Amino acid sequence: MEQYGRTRDEKYCQSCGRTISAQADICPACGARVGYRSGESYIYEHQTWLIVLLLCIFIGPLGLHRFYVRKIGTGVLMLLTAGGLGIWVIVDLIMIVMGRFTDAEGNRIY
Repeated sequence: MEQYGRTRDEKYCQSCGRTISAQADICPACGARVGYRSGESYIYEHQTWLIVLLLCIFIGPLGLHRFYVRKIGTGVLMLLTAGGLGIWVIVDLIMIVMGRFTDAEGNRIY
């Protein structure tokens, strides 16, 4: 019988979403760097997504969601321009919901 889902010795690639070995630092399917810091897990990844989403919705013009994912330069620009007069906030919100928003290292936040 084939087992579905992820076991304890597996994790998800942040770039392509495939299940790979928990010890892998590079995804064999897409070649993306997938190393996690110690203590991170599938649940942690999705809590991060939720935090970024809530920061963008409630205080998006301040750019705090950008600071949270370590995009300091664009966070400062959003702070100074009130989120690009709201347009930048809407674009970020759409990207977060679609799973295309990335952190400073290029890892998707989803």
